[in-house]
Amino acid sequence: MIKVIASDMDGTLLNSEHKVAPETIAVVKEACDAGIRFMIATGRNFPGAMTELEECGFVCDYIVGSGAEVRDPEKRVVQTTAVSPELCRDIYSQLQDFPVSVIFTTDGVDYRVGTPEEVEESLIRQIQEFHMNLCRDQIVETSLYKSLKEKTMVVPDLDALERDGVPVYKLFLFSDDLEMLDKIRRRLEKNPEIAIASSFISNLEITDVKAQKGPVLKKYIESLGYTMDEVMVFGDSLNDLSMLSMDFGATVAVENAVPEVKRAAKYITKSNDENGVAYAIRELLRYQKKEG
Repeated sequence: MIKVIASDMDGTLLNSEHKVAPETIAVVKEACDAGIRFMIATGRNFPGAMTELEECGFVCDYIVGSGAEVRDPEKRVVQTTAVSPELCRDIYSQLQDFPVSVIFTTDGVDYRVGTPEEVEESLIRQIQEFHMNLCRDQIVETSLYKSLKEKTMVVPDLDALERDGVPVYKLFLFSDDLEMLDKIRRRLEKNPEIAIASSFISNLEITDVKAQKGPVLKKYIESLGYTMDEVMVFGDSLNDLSMLSMDFGATVAVENAVPEVKRAAKYITKSNDENGVAYAIRELLRYQKKEG
């Protein structure tokens, strides 16, 4: 019997417009009404997750920052696993060998090192890379650009970030130079203290090795009295692989998932643009009602 459902956001729960479809909202609430506990498991930090979830009305738990922070349904922080300042500095020093933008994700704003002009260019490139193919003048007028800029703190160097004393949950990199990203991955993965994943083909997400969705979800659900076979998980990208490769009761990849995730999953549902999460949950509810 499935008693917990945990879902990734981007590419899974969210459609290509980065929204949760009304049908999906309704089905998730139906599952909650049936006594199933719903959880979000995302690479976004908590404010970033709430940007899309605030209006959904979900009562759920939140595993954010790829596992670096856990919040209960009252949105209280119950667990954190930050990248230590020493490890953060070691990673950043190695990244200086590459022309890549680095975003330091925290529990609130994101930090970027550089001048205001350099950071502005980085924001524009990020939007062009992940969201829309617009020219610079068009991008700076979008609500997305204004929202990202508002949530970004510019610091001149890593010393300034450390002086602020904020916990760094993840180092987020993006570039359309996939060969360079692969070189970075191969260099950094030699360090057993860090985990490297990605939400898209053109990014890397670097966390403490203990901050991965799968192990964090397992620890959290067991602390609540659930067992792994009572959990259904959904995902699409490599930062979901740690969930879908574990022996949870039902591991489900959306049709648009990357091949590695689809191979690891026990089941494949429809794509995120076809409300695949809603489809699978509806089938689960129908089955459990019949069996019950």
